Amino acid sequence: MSLHLNKNLSKIHLYWKCQLIGWSLVSIYWAYTVYTRDNYGFFYTLLNYVLDIAIGILLTHMYRVYALKAEWSKLPIKQLLIRVIPSILFLAALFVFINNLKWIVFRTYFVIKNVDFLESIMYWDPILLTGLRLMSLWVLAYHLYHYYQKEVVTAKENAQLSLIAKQVQLDNLSAQLNPHFLFNSLNSIKSLVIENPDTARRAIDLLSDLLRSSLYEKDKGLITIKEELSLVEDYIELEKMRFEERLQLETQIDDNLVNYKIPTLSIQLLVENAIKHGIDSSVKGGIISLMIKKQKDFIEIIVKNPGTIYDKKNAGLGLKNLQKRLTIQYKNEATFSLTQTNTEEVEAKILIPIIVDEVI
Repeated sequence: MSLHLNKNLSKIHLYWKCQLIGWSLVSIYWAYTVYTRDNYGFFYTLLNYVLDIAIGILLTHMYRVYALKAEWSKLPIKQLLIRVIPSILFLAALFVFINNLKWIVFRTYFVIKNVDFLESIMYWDPILLTGLRLMSLWVLAYHLYHYYQKEVVTAKENAQLSLIAKQVQLDNLSAQLNPHFLFNSLNSIKSLVIENPDTARRAIDLLSDLLRSSLYEKDKGLITIKEELSLVEDYIELEKMRFEERLQLETQIDDNLVNYKIPTLSIQLLVENAIKHGIDSSVKGGIISLMIKKQKDFIEIIVKNPGTIYDKKNAGLGLKNLQKRLTIQYKNEATFSLTQTNTEEVEAKILIPIIVDEVI
């Protein structure tokens, strides 16, 4: 919280510094003009200089406040242009009006001249062109800065997501290749070679597919629920050769959701965790329940298994990485939770926002 606050204060400080320096530099030309051409004298030239800076900051800050409130920085380029162009014209018109009022006051009260108010307030050439040029430059610079900042943040998030994905890939591969897993899988295959060669061949294919998915599927980042479920089914089929009747899988899948994309191997990770900490720890085994349904504007994925959460804070590295992937991929809109629903059941739940672009 403190770090975030410091970053915001730093941005605000930079904004006001740029405003003061920028408009101070721009206003030097006008100060020089009134001093040399209009003989304002030092005091009136300084007063005019300060007012010019104030007018520039006032108008552009008004624009900034409104643009932030309307969240224009999040708009696509075409929609942004539709709003920016009229805004520049409006700002330029205000620039003309306020500057004309300033000149009227100066000439009336300081220069002591008779002023035609209507003629002076309608004066626009060349001040309108100046206003258009200055407001266009400021607005363009403002939105380019925000665009650059957004691109930097996106690049950092993508890089972080890529690193986490690679780490998950290595973690998943490590889990698949650990001696205990391979020993049990190969033992099951060995016992089937003579008794049931067809099943043994099928087990070898399943093991090969799982190792291949660990190596290559993670590179996709996102995968359809249908494809993910296929991997889960292969994993369960292979594990059932070891656990036999101790491992049962029950599924409730909304068929309307199977073409939506989710982070690769996310469901498989939950199922692996359920087997490792639930089925494997119980002599009698149990049932793993997998449910995928629509919950308002979210896809809800629930995996339940028998067992107990001994220490939620020390959750496995795989689950922690999954939570990070969800946070970055969906901009904090996706959630992951691991709860003890009763004394004998653990529930892992993922909520992922439904994104139309991520359906095939």
